[in-house]
Amino acid sequence: MTTIRFLTALPPGSPGSVLGPAPDREESAEAYRAAGGYAGAADGPDELLHHLAASGLRGRGGAGFPAAVKLRAVGERGGLPVVVANGEEGEPGSVKDRWLLRARPHLVLDGLARAARITGAVRGYVYLSDPEAAARVRRALAEQQPHLPVQVVETPRTYVAGEESAAVRRINGGPALPTAKPPRPFEQGVAGAPTLVANVETLARIALTAARPDLRRRIARTTLVTLSGGSAAPVLTEVPYGVPLRTLAVAHGSADATGALMGGLFGGLVDARALGLALDPDALAAAGTALGCGAIHFLAPGTCPVATAALAVAHLAAESARQCGVCTAGTAAVGGALDALAAGTAGPDTLAHLHRWSQGLPGRGACGLLDAAAGTAGSLLRTFPGLVRSHLAAPCPACAGGPPPAAGRRLPAVAVPEVARAPLPGAPDAVTSGAAAGGSTPSPA
Repeated sequence: MTTIRFLTALPPGSPGSVLGPAPDREESAEAYRAAGGYAGAADGPDELLHHLAASGLRGRGGAGFPAAVKLRAVGERGGLPVVVANGEEGEPGSVKDRWLLRARPHLVLDGLARAARITGAVRGYVYLSDPEAAARVRRALAEQQPHLPVQVVETPRTYVAGEESAAVRRINGGPALPTAKPPRPFEQGVAGAPTLVANVETLARIALTAARPDLRRRIARTTLVTLSGGSAAPVLTEVPYGVPLRTLAVAHGSADATGALMGGLFGGLVDARALGLALDPDALAAAGTALGCGAIHFLAPGTCPVATAALAVAHLAAESARQCGVCTAGTAAVGGALDALAAGTAGPDTLAHLHRWSQGLPGRGACGLLDAAAGTAGSLLRTFPGLVRSHLAAPCPACAGGPPPAAGRRLPAVAVPEVARAPLPGAPDAVTSGAAAGGSTPSPA
């Protein structure tokens, strides 16, 4: 059961908070307008773009690209741009985007409309794979239609479906699979038009900045994170940059964590020493890891990082689009080598192969999946060299206690917190089923 918690200095209802005052309840158009939504102090597109640039807001989809630069690039292409709210959350350890679309669809639609004004877009799309979120977004559109037509496009959930060129390809009527670059979507996207593909949390923070430009820096330097691992229940929370990873481990119930799998599957493995790092994109990058989508999986005592890396790469191999030969072969090779390490059957050349693949494979696929697989292996070799070598000398008791390797293995997905539906006018409250949402009500730290 995933819980929502208010940690650090953002109590319920704090201005500029994405969690909002009641994250366990769907926000209606009336409630959103009453709180200042669809209005705001920074109404003009040029003024808002200035505030976003000054705030340093980065995209929350994983890459962390500056939002203002991306908006400006689409607007400067001319023509009739398109804007896409990307809510397709393929990372198994992340729930923030699906929660956001279920709980605060108007915040996302407000941000989408403001991004459209900045870029000059004439059409918008909300792209997602969660049927419950799709239903709530459609209902939100019926309550409050933005100034531009917005269409909801659903797709099967896969790891690669959220990649921006895959989103464009799906909206154009094709499969949700990445395409070769160039052109990139900002150059030629939906129906050939310049297209902004923005993560839904990024759009939410654009709307918050429009409403409270005086809080622009705090809005930009606060982020949603999904914490999981060990025996503690997963947690969705919102924290400012600078919070030590160890503080998040304690808040999650993983005070004894021996390391973490960072950024979903993009930031690789870190050890217990790295838990002293600050949750900050630049600080994490300097330490050789990444915030990514904000998903952090803590390693419990007795969990072997080799087995964790093997399962992570197995997940990526199973989710490969199989469009790029180098990705299909590369993920299989890396996964096979890690499985051999975990099983105690690795040969004398295994580490040399892993070193070579971790350095030579990144950047060779159409999307970031191959990079994530190679990066996971590389982080294991860098962070736990002695442990890796010990797997060559003798079987690992912790690894031996797990299930044997099998084709198609995947990491378990974190369940979306339960969010009660907003009642229709004159109707009693309704709550989503636990089977569909899987969660509990917010709790204090």
